Amino acid sequence: MSLENNLFYHFSANPDYRKLQAEDAYPAISQIIKDNQAAIAKIVTENKNNRSWNNLMLKLAELDNNLSLAFFPLGHLHSVLSEKDWRDAYEKILPELSEYSSQMSQNYALYQAILDLKNSAEFITLSDTKKKIINDEIADFERRGVNLAEDKKAQYREINRELSELTTSFSNNVLDATNAWEMYLEEDDVRLQGLPKSTISMLKNLALQKEKPHCYRLTLDAPVYVAIMSYAEDRKLREIIYRAYNARASELSDNGKFNNSKNITRIRELRQKLAQLLGFEDYAALSTADNKMAKNPRAVREFLEDLREKTYAAGKREIEELAQFAREELQIEKLEAWDISFASEKMRQKRYELSQEDLRPYFPLSKVISGMFAIVEKLFSVRFVQEKAENLWRSDVRAFALIDKDGKTRARFALDPYAREKKRGGAWMDSAVERFFDGENKQIPTAYLVCNFTPPENGEAYITLDEVTTLFHEFGHGLHHMLTTVDEYQAAGINGVEWDAVEQPSQFMENFCYEPECLKMISAHRETGKPLPQDLLDKVIAAKNHHSAMAMLRQLEFAIFDLRVHSKEFQNADVLEILRQVRREVAVVPEFADNRFPMQFSHIFAGGYAAGYYSYKWAEVLSADSFSAFEEEGVLNSQTGARFCEEILSRGSSRTSQESFIAFRGREPKTDALLRHNGIK
Repeated sequence: MSLENNLFYHFSANPDYRKLQAEDAYPAISQIIKDNQAAIAKIVTENKNNRSWNNLMLKLAELDNNLSLAFFPLGHLHSVLSEKDWRDAYEKILPELSEYSSQMSQNYALYQAILDLKNSAEFITLSDTKKKIINDEIADFERRGVNLAEDKKAQYREINRELSELTTSFSNNVLDATNAWEMYLEEDDVRLQGLPKSTISMLKNLALQKEKPHCYRLTLDAPVYVAIMSYAEDRKLREIIYRAYNARASELSDNGKFNNSKNITRIRELRQKLAQLLGFEDYAALSTADNKMAKNPRAVREFLEDLREKTYAAGKREIEELAQFAREELQIEKLEAWDISFASEKMRQKRYELSQEDLRPYFPLSKVISGMFAIVEKLFSVRFVQEKAENLWRSDVRAFALIDKDGKTRARFALDPYAREKKRGGAWMDSAVERFFDGENKQIPTAYLVCNFTPPENGEAYITLDEVTTLFHEFGHGLHHMLTTVDEYQAAGINGVEWDAVEQPSQFMENFCYEPECLKMISAHRETGKPLPQDLLDKVIAAKNHHSAMAMLRQLEFAIFDLRVHSKEFQNADVLEILRQVRREVAVVPEFADNRFPMQFSHIFAGGYAAGYYSYKWAEVLSADSFSAFEEEGVLNSQTGARFCEEILSRGSSRTSQESFIAFRGREPKTDALLRHNGIK
């Protein structure tokens, strides 16, 4: 096949997504992999006696950048569209990408070339950032088995290839199982009582999409599921939806068609084999040794246990109060799993006279975005300009430029805000293009922010405060990516940042959603256009930590489960039994006998959080402690903002996250602010 007009092969930092063809992806990316392999073979044989940054590390960065620019659009479209042709193209190239990655990580000649550079006279003259990149590369090579015998290297590559296929299969099963379930109710069905008008309208539109007027269509997409679990008065309907949602991708749904049980078993086996092959006791040890602030599983266990001890009593009080409230106010004698969100929301409404739906009319997405921009502009001396978006993948995707104080375009980003079928659930930030200066041309970063908000009615989407927080969270990741001042590709933005620190900027940004002066900037009522009034603002602040200890324990449950699943001690234990044991130690909410959460736990079985889910809480300690500086010096203090940008956001991985935190805060991090922000004493 000719590559002459192939847009994947003639890649761009600003591709026209509407002209990309799925059938072009494989031949182009496959050829770029071959081009890179030939280039690397040439690089390691040339300049053997004159290794330099420019003829080695810079050349490798250029090759990485080329492959990233070609592959990223395919991976992104696979996530946000997931049509069959894009999925097939994505899965077809994965084995070659995995093989290439494994070959790179175990290329002894390349490893030796980088060692030679470290031992050269030039190394002493390099910047600290370049020295760190070289040292990190050497450590990565050694951790990925560069010194293994050839038969072991082949085994390593085969394990990685199979893991790549299994994790993709896991993710696809969750998406397919979610899309496969639907339920129709007639227009006058009393089971819809209690649902907000916005949800009712969404369910009607979902039915119309299937050409079924005069009824409502229920799905397992997040906006539908969350609304029903929080507001549906009909307890049996909540149970039906809860059971369906928790049965996804297990033997309990779709006759086991999308069952992830075998995927999980094999993924665990292969990860354990991989760890032992590389000289680690288990995958938890390998993961924590691999670019983490916490250097071993024991440090993680102690961290999680410390938080559990400080949170458990508060969580126990919260669930006891909720059970009493459910008995007295809702006539629910025994709380079941499908009652928790509903009862908690009712209790919030009673205690604070406030619900998420009460707040929705105050948060039109356009106002939230403009207010978020205003906050960031004040803190970090940048501004945002909307750009045309004709070349993006959907007409409702918005494009923006980030402009620095000198008037130059420093970065770009796009926002894909709304839930739709065949779009991966959840919210995330994609590093579409990295900052990179090759000595002649400077490539500016591009970030894609993807959410799953309820689509708009009559032109404007209104979102809940929880969704506002989600947007700020992902924008924090985007700022980390976009505000970097590091020119070296390997350390720019979030590249190379320790996995358990990378959530710091995102969680940091969430704090502004609960500050009075910021809430006024991001709110405007649907009818009056006025910001959140003082009485509602006071209620929002008071309700901020409603059942926060229960939420903390839920996250600790996930993190401890993840660590045990990847530990040698539990290697042969069934994942459901591991979950039950962890819940006996950590959880305070009712047990659900048919709990199949592991079958949908994409973070650890299809994402980058394997034996690393604790990172959310680890980074939250950093973010809460960082934000406490703003509480001390002024929430929108531009000098504090400039310091945070200089010491945290702009640094990439040019130094360790611990060094960056100390540079900003003047000391090591403490858990005090995290507990205080969550109202836990």
